[in-house]
Amino acid sequence: MIESLTTEAIDLLKQLIETQSFSSEEDHTALLIENWFTSHNIPFKRNNHNIWTTNKYFDESRPTLLLNSHHDTVKPNNGYTKDPFKAIVEDGKLYGLGSNDAGGCLVSLIATFTYFYNKKNLNYNLVIVASAEEESSGPKGLNSMLSIIPKVDVAIVGEPTLMNLAVAEKGLVVFDAKVKGTASHAAHPNNDNSIYNSIAVLNWFKDYKFERKSPVLGDVKMTVTQINAGKQHNAVPAEVDLVIDVRVNDKYSNQEIADILTQKSPCSSITPRSLRLNSSSIPINHDLVKAGIELGRETYGSPTLSDQSVLTCPSLKLGPGDSTRSHTADEFIYLAEIEEGIDLYIKLLEKVL
Repeated sequence: MIESLTTEAIDLLKQLIETQSFSSEEDHTALLIENWFTSHNIPFKRNNHNIWTTNKYFDESRPTLLLNSHHDTVKPNNGYTKDPFKAIVEDGKLYGLGSNDAGGCLVSLIATFTYFYNKKNLNYNLVIVASAEEESSGPKGLNSMLSIIPKVDVAIVGEPTLMNLAVAEKGLVVFDAKVKGTASHAAHPNNDNSIYNSIAVLNWFKDYKFERKSPVLGDVKMTVTQINAGKQHNAVPAEVDLVIDVRVNDKYSNQEIADILTQKSPCSSITPRSLRLNSSSIPINHDLVKAGIELGRETYGSPTLSDQSVLTCPSLKLGPGDSTRSHTADEFIYLAEIEEGIDLYIKLLEKVL
């Protein structure tokens, strides 16, 4: 059964690659996922472009384990030398947009769920969500499903981790800030030039260190990523606009980071765009983590964001593929990684279910 599910999963991934599914435009890939469940006689539900279902013998008295990955993609960058919408197999690699992020994870989890669907007396209920709008952190993705699906006690989020155990993930807060000065003609003296004032502010962001270091995720990482000021060569602007990207470890809440920067940063003003993309983690002694370690997998902390950020329950990021290939030109996943992913997902769940 595992061998046939693996073959079907790879075929599904090829179909997903060849079907455009940019964030908020996942309607056609949603139909492909519906077809999988229909062909396996598994009833499912759809909310917008999110497809979800539970195991056949769902029991409300038992805790629930969420299996989740996404079927939307970013747009292909200009560096592609292969057709991003054609599933091409060469030297054991399956090329195509979304193959690695996160199609390989998604089809592996769908195959794994299908394997366990009819099994009785599981220790956990299973609910699977093939979600939309992950790449854009949009309003109609996994976050919109949490009030619809059964209450989740723990989750596996499928993202490429080389099937190692990402036991924590950094959160994200993006800030808009202003540095003000006095507007003037460029020909006249001005000791309050907003652009010059921004030099000290930029240095403050470069040098500031948050005190709490995580043993898994390390330091909070803060980076100025955008700067904008002025409209013409002969006018000193009244203000400089900055964008600051903050990757938050599990020792801070996003609100704490916002409070610190509001109180301490030398900006004229600083405002977070959103506080909802929090850091996430799972205890190292959780049964899922212990099972993974028993299977020879390593634990680590992930600096990249996923749909874990919208979950409040313990969650583990785990999946076939390599995060460093995500969003790259000529994206690919090894077919052997998908085979290993399905095998390890099943072995992992057999230890806890």
